[in-house]
Amino acid sequence: MPQIADRDTWLAARRELLAEEKAYTRLRDSLAAKRRALPWVKLEADYEFDTAGGPMTLGELFGTKRQLIVYHFMLAPGAKAGCVGCSFLADHIDGIIPHLEQKDVAFVAVSRAPLVEIEAFKRRMGWSFRWVSSNANAFNYDLGVSFTPEQLDGADATYNFAPIKPPIADLPGTSVFIKDEAGQIFHTYSQFARGGEDLLSTYALLDMTPLGRQEGSEDGDLSDWVRHRDTYPKAAEAAACPACA
Repeated sequence: MPQIADRDTWLAARRELLAEEKAYTRLRDSLAAKRRALPWVKLEADYEFDTAGGPMTLGELFGTKRQLIVYHFMLAPGAKAGCVGCSFLADHIDGIIPHLEQKDVAFVAVSRAPLVEIEAFKRRMGWSFRWVSSNANAFNYDLGVSFTPEQLDGADATYNFAPIKPPIADLPGTSVFIKDEAGQIFHTYSQFARGGEDLLSTYALLDMTPLGRQEGSEDGDLSDWVRHRDTYPKAAEAAACPACA
């Protein structure tokens, strides 16, 4: 049980925590500045993706924007549904696209599944963000989120900038690129694993509540509770009984 206190006691504790929150905010700003100051790496490979608008190169995925954020969505060829965690993250995307575009940023999700499988799952979930297939290229492998059969069998592999024995063929990540006036593309940033939590406003809200995330691991494990949003009990009941929705 929490401590039950009067308002003055609560205010004193809250102000003490506020000082730490402000320090965290300043640290976050400092980290963001260091992230922006990272060196850029010119991409030499030419990737072509299968998209709803036909084949497109990585450069064409920028559209009219100078910057591109790519979310590596875990949907392998033949999978019946997308990764639950990636789907949880994807539920946070559609509403922010117009805001990103105002800051010269394009967004796209990329998966190894064929486009027809991507489009089917996208329709099921009701998403509208762009989602393309890298099924015919090495993009996800080169960006460190997908692994070859040899790597799954024990060959050297790296994830989140450290050696790994990959448990599955695809893991999540985000990659960021910028394109200059000459059309050259540079890789500027990537994040993996729990770095993706930065995109989850659900977690930010849960972290404000008394019971928090209510996950079994101290490091967080969304598999304890997150499901595809159309498979939560209430959603399933509403689908079975439209009048009850």
